Amino acid sequence: MAATAERARSGRGVLGSRRGGRPKILLTYEMQSTHQLDLFPGCRVTLLLFKDVKNSGDLRKKAMEGSIDGSLINPTVIIDPFQILVATNKAVHLYKLGKMKTRTLPTEIIFNLSPNNNISEALKKFGISANDTSILIVYIEDGKKQIDQVDLISQVEGHPVSLKSLPEITNITEVKKIYKLSSQEENIGTLLDGVICRMSTKDVL
Repeated sequence: MAATAERARSGRGVLGSRRGGRPKILLTYEMQSTHQLDLFPGCRVTLLLFKDVKNSGDLRKKAMEGSIDGSLINPTVIIDPFQILVATNKAVHLYKLGKMKTRTLPTEIIFNLSPNNNISEALKKFGISANDTSILIVYIEDGKKQIDQVDLISQVEGHPVSLKSLPEITNITEVKKIYKLSSQEENIGTLLDGVICRMSTKDVL
Protein backbone atom coordinates (compact mmCIF):
# COMPACT_ATOMS: atom_id res chain seq x y z
CA MET A 1 0.00 0.00 0.00
CA ALA A 2 1.11 3.52 -0.62
CA ALA A 3 2.39 5.43 2.33
CA THR A 4 0.11 8.10 3.72
CA ALA A 5 0.92 11.70 4.41
CA GLU A 6 0.23 12.62 7.98
CA ARG A 7 -1.88 15.63 8.68
CA ALA A 8 -1.39 15.93 12.41
CA ARG A 9 -3.65 18.32 14.21
CA SER A 10 -1.50 20.21 16.64
CA GLY A 11 -2.29 22.89 19.16
CA ARG A 12 -3.08 23.55 22.75
CA GLY A 13 -6.83 23.36 22.53
CA VAL A 14 -8.90 20.64 24.17
CA LEU A 15 -12.01 18.74 23.30
CA GLY A 16 -14.39 17.56 25.99
CA SER A 17 -17.95 16.66 26.86
CA ARG A 18 -20.12 15.66 29.74
CA ARG A 19 -22.26 12.63 28.94
CA GLY A 20 -24.78 11.03 31.25
CA GLY A 21 -23.33 12.70 34.32
CA ARG A 22 -19.81 11.39 33.71
CA PRO A 23 -16.80 13.59 34.47
CA LYS A 24 -15.65 15.65 31.51
CA ILE A 25 -13.13 13.89 29.27
CA LEU A 26 -10.48 16.15 27.85
CA LEU A 27 -8.55 15.40 24.67
CA THR A 28 -5.78 17.69 23.49
CA TYR A 29 -5.23 17.87 19.76
CA GLU A 30 -1.77 16.46 20.33
CA MET A 31 -3.33 13.21 21.56
CA GLN A 32 -4.82 12.32 18.19
CA SER A 33 -3.32 11.55 14.82
CA THR A 34 -5.17 12.29 11.60
CA HIS A 35 -4.00 11.16 8.17
CA GLN A 36 -5.21 11.67 4.64
CA LEU A 37 -5.41 8.44 2.65
CA ASP A 38 -3.18 8.55 -0.44
CA LEU A 39 -5.51 6.47 -2.57
CA PHE A 40 -8.58 8.38 -1.40
CA PRO A 41 -7.67 12.06 -0.78
CA GLY A 42 -11.19 12.84 0.34
CA CYS A 43 -10.93 10.41 3.24
CA ARG A 44 -9.28 11.11 6.58
CA VAL A 45 -8.51 8.49 9.19
CA THR A 46 -8.07 9.44 12.83
CA LEU A 47 -6.42 7.32 15.53
CA LEU A 48 -7.21 7.77 19.22
CA LEU A 49 -5.34 5.79 21.87
CA PHE A 50 -6.70 5.21 25.38
CA LYS A 51 -5.17 3.62 28.49
CA ASP A 52 -6.68 2.56 31.83
CA VAL A 53 -10.02 1.87 30.15
CA LYS A 54 -12.68 0.57 32.54
CA ASN A 55 -15.63 -0.08 30.23
CA SER A 56 -14.18 -2.21 27.43
CA GLY A 57 -17.04 -4.68 27.74
CA ASP A 58 -19.65 -1.98 27.13
CA LEU A 59 -17.66 -0.55 24.23
CA ARG A 60 -17.31 -3.97 22.64
CA LYS A 61 -21.06 -4.47 22.90
CA LYS A 62 -21.67 -1.11 21.22
CA ALA A 63 -19.26 -2.02 18.45
CA MET A 64 -21.06 -5.32 17.84
CA GLU A 65 -24.38 -3.45 17.73
CA GLY A 66 -22.94 -0.88 15.34
CA SER A 67 -23.81 1.96 17.71
CA ILE A 68 -20.31 3.41 17.99
CA ASP A 69 -18.42 5.15 15.20
CA GLY A 70 -15.10 3.54 14.39
CA SER A 71 -13.06 0.38 14.79
CA LEU A 72 -12.12 -0.66 18.33
CA ILE A 73 -8.68 -2.24 18.07
CA ASN A 74 -6.41 -4.02 20.53
CA PRO A 75 -3.27 -1.83 20.52
CA THR A 76 -1.06 -4.53 22.06
CA VAL A 77 -0.76 -6.11 18.59
CA ILE A 78 -0.12 -2.86 16.74
CA ILE A 79 3.52 -1.85 16.34
CA ASP A 80 3.11 1.28 14.24
CA PRO A 81 0.26 3.55 13.03
CA PHE A 82 1.26 2.68 9.45
CA GLN A 83 -0.10 -0.81 10.12
CA ILE A 84 -3.52 0.78 10.65
CA LEU A 85 -3.24 2.99 7.58
CA VAL A 86 -2.49 0.04 5.31
CA ALA A 87 -5.52 -1.82 6.65
CA THR A 88 -7.69 1.28 6.28
CA ASN A 89 -6.62 2.01 2.70
CA LYS A 90 -7.53 -1.53 1.71
CA ALA A 91 -10.84 -1.43 3.59
CA VAL A 92 -11.94 1.81 1.92
CA HIS A 93 -10.88 0.48 -1.49
CA LEU A 94 -12.95 -2.70 -1.08
CA TYR A 95 -15.85 -0.72 0.36
CA LYS A 96 -16.01 1.50 -2.72
CA LEU A 97 -15.85 -1.59 -4.96
CA GLY A 98 -18.57 -3.32 -2.96
CA LYS A 99 -16.25 -6.26 -2.30
CA MET A 100 -15.72 -6.20 1.46
CA LYS A 101 -15.43 -9.57 3.16
CA THR A 102 -17.15 -8.32 6.31
CA ARG A 103 -20.40 -6.46 6.77
CA THR A 104 -19.12 -3.07 7.94
CA LEU A 105 -16.20 -0.77 7.22
CA PRO A 106 -14.98 -0.71 10.87
CA THR A 107 -14.94 -4.51 10.93
CA GLU A 108 -13.18 -4.64 7.56
CA ILE A 109 -10.35 -2.51 8.95
CA ILE A 110 -9.86 -4.96 11.82
CA PHE A 111 -10.00 -7.93 9.45
CA ASN A 112 -7.36 -6.39 7.19
CA LEU A 113 -4.89 -6.33 10.06
CA SER A 114 -4.89 -10.12 10.12
CA PRO A 115 -2.31 -12.24 8.28
CA ASN A 116 -4.99 -14.77 7.26
CA ASN A 117 -8.57 -14.86 5.98
CA ASN A 118 -10.26 -16.21 9.12
CA ILE A 119 -12.68 -13.42 10.04
CA SER A 120 -13.61 -14.68 13.51
CA GLU A 121 -9.95 -15.20 14.40
CA ALA A 122 -9.08 -11.72 13.18
CA LEU A 123 -11.79 -10.12 15.30
CA LYS A 124 -10.67 -12.10 18.33
CA LYS A 125 -6.99 -11.16 18.01
CA PHE A 126 -7.23 -7.61 16.73
CA GLY A 127 -10.54 -6.48 18.17
CA ILE A 128 -11.01 -5.66 21.84
CA SER A 129 -12.14 -7.96 24.65
CA ALA A 130 -14.13 -7.13 27.76
CA ASN A 131 -11.00 -7.16 29.92
CA ASP A 132 -8.78 -4.90 27.81
CA THR A 133 -7.48 -1.77 29.52
CA SER A 134 -6.01 -0.19 26.38
CA ILE A 135 -8.01 0.62 23.26
CA LEU A 136 -7.16 2.15 19.90
CA ILE A 137 -10.12 3.77 18.16
CA VAL A 138 -9.88 4.31 14.42
CA TYR A 139 -12.51 6.20 12.47
CA ILE A 140 -12.89 7.47 8.92
CA GLU A 141 -14.37 10.73 7.69
CA ASP A 142 -15.00 11.99 4.18
CA GLY A 143 -16.79 14.92 2.63
CA LYS A 144 -20.16 13.38 3.33
CA LYS A 145 -19.58 11.88 6.75
CA GLN A 146 -18.23 13.66 9.80
CA ILE A 147 -17.74 12.00 13.19
CA ASP A 148 -18.73 13.70 16.44
CA GLN A 149 -15.40 13.17 18.17
CA VAL A 150 -16.54 14.78 21.40
CA ASP A 151 -19.38 12.29 21.67
CA LEU A 152 -17.09 9.41 20.72
CA ILE A 153 -14.44 10.06 23.34
CA SER A 154 -17.06 10.70 26.01
CA GLN A 155 -18.12 7.07 25.70
CA VAL A 156 -14.69 5.83 26.80
CA GLU A 157 -14.03 5.57 30.53
CA GLY A 158 -10.27 5.88 30.24
CA HIS A 159 -7.37 8.24 29.68
CA PRO A 160 -6.53 9.46 26.17
CA VAL A 161 -2.80 9.37 25.47
CA SER A 162 -0.52 10.29 22.58
CA LEU A 163 0.22 7.74 19.85
CA LYS A 164 3.81 8.14 21.00
CA SER A 165 2.82 5.88 23.92
CA LEU A 166 2.03 2.97 21.58
CA PRO A 167 5.47 1.26 21.96
CA GLU A 168 4.83 1.04 25.71
CA ILE A 169 1.64 -0.90 25.05
CA THR A 170 2.67 -3.15 22.15
CA ASN A 171 3.41 -6.78 22.98
CA ILE A 172 6.22 -7.56 20.54
CA THR A 173 6.26 -11.25 21.43
CA GLU A 174 2.57 -11.57 20.62
CA VAL A 175 3.00 -9.65 17.36
CA LYS A 176 5.74 -12.03 16.22
CA LYS A 177 3.56 -15.00 17.16
CA ILE A 178 0.48 -13.78 15.31
CA TYR A 179 2.36 -12.86 12.14
CA LYS A 180 4.75 -15.84 12.41
CA LEU A 181 7.82 -13.68 12.01
CA SER A 182 11.25 -15.28 12.18
CA SER A 183 14.53 -13.87 13.45
CA GLN A 184 15.94 -14.30 9.94
CA GLU A 185 13.35 -11.86 8.60
CA GLU A 186 14.31 -9.29 11.21
CA ASN A 187 17.92 -9.54 10.06
CA ILE A 188 17.03 -8.41 6.54
CA GLY A 189 14.25 -5.96 7.35
CA THR A 190 12.26 -4.37 10.14
CA LEU A 191 9.50 -5.93 12.20
CA LEU A 192 7.06 -3.55 10.54
CA ASP A 193 8.20 -4.74 7.10
CA GLY A 194 7.34 -8.30 8.05
CA VAL A 195 3.94 -7.35 9.44
CA ILE A 196 2.94 -5.33 6.37
CA CYS A 197 4.13 -8.14 4.10
CA ARG A 198 1.90 -10.67 5.89
CA MET A 199 -1.08 -8.33 5.78
CA SER A 200 -0.64 -7.51 2.09
CA THR A 201 -0.02 -10.99 0.75
CA LYS A 202 -2.71 -13.00 2.55
CA ASP A 203 -5.07 -12.77 -0.45
CA VAL A 204 -2.55 -14.32 -2.84
CA LEU A 205 -1.10 -17.09 -0.69
